[in-house]
Parts: sequence; C-alpha cells; structure tokens
Amino acid sequence: MSSQPPTQDDGSPARPQKVGRGLERRARPDRRRRLLWAFFWSSIRPRRRHVGRLADDGRFQPTDWHGAHLWAVSLSILILSLVDAFLTVTLMSGGAVEINPVMAAAMGQDIGVFAILKTAMTGVCVMLMVFLARYRFMRVVRVEMLLYGVLVTYVFLMSHELGMLRMLPDRGFS
Repeated sequence: MSSQPPTQDDGSPARPQKVGRGLERRARPDRRRRLLWAFFWSSIRPRRRHVGRLADDGRFQPTDWHGAHLWAVSLSILILSLVDAFLTVTLMSGGAVEINPVMAAAMGQDIGVFAILKTAMTGVCVMLMVFLARYRFMRVVRVEMLLYGVLVTYVFLMSHELGMLRMLPDRGFS
C-alpha cells in the first residue's frame, strides 16, 4: 500500500488534494466567468430581499429586491419628468423663463440636449434613491419617503405648469 492518496486507478473515488491549509478547489469551473447568467439568476432569485436585524441602525443595508410600489413611484416620477420637459419647452416658446440654471444652459444649447440631460439626471437620481430606499437619511427619514415626496412635488409642479399654460393666449386650453 502506498502513501499516496487514492485515485480512480485503484477503484476508490477521487478526492481533492490537500494544498496548504485547504482543499484544492480549482478543478471546478470559475463561476465569475458567467456574468450574464449571474445578472439573470439574481433577478429571479435575489439573496438580499430584506434588511438584516440592524435595519434601524442608520447604516447602509443593501437589498437586491425592492417592492413593486417603488417601481410604480419611480416610473411615475420619470413619466412626470418627461411631461415636465415637454411643458417647459411649450411654456418657453410662449415667453416663459427657465429658472433652473443648469437646465437653462442646456436649453440654450439645443432642445435635444435639454431633453436628454433632464431625463438622464432624473433617471440617475431616482435609481440612486431606489437603491438607497431603506437607508435612513440623517437617521431621521427613510429615503423611500423622500421618493414619495419627490412624486408629490412633481404633481404640484405639473398643476402649476398647466395653470401657466392656461394663461398663454394662443396655447391655452379650458
């Protein structure tokens, strides 16, 4: 009998070789090479659905799975942002002035640049707020509630812009 570990040649099952303190595991396929599969699988079966027991701690607690209500609020904000861009262009063609300096500079370049910049900035901010939805901002209010506040603010902004649009002489509607 030899001092070598058993192999498949002598009829016994093969065992991983001991290297250093652990077992040799390089014989398995590298799971990091399957990036697209990892994105697909994590969208079906996420691991972090709920925050751990330190949820009220104020530290960042990431989750992979967010509720449908956040999706609805985010989509509503993005749609209202696009409506806001359209109403802003319509109002400015009637003589209104953009008071946001970033958007006014983009509006001076081109309407397409304005629309892309407004959509991109809103989209990135909403995505960041959804990612941080369970985080407590300044340990006081959850970012999820701030997202609802942004939605309510957009609703008030739309009502204000529609009121301004009614005051335009040639574009007003009743």
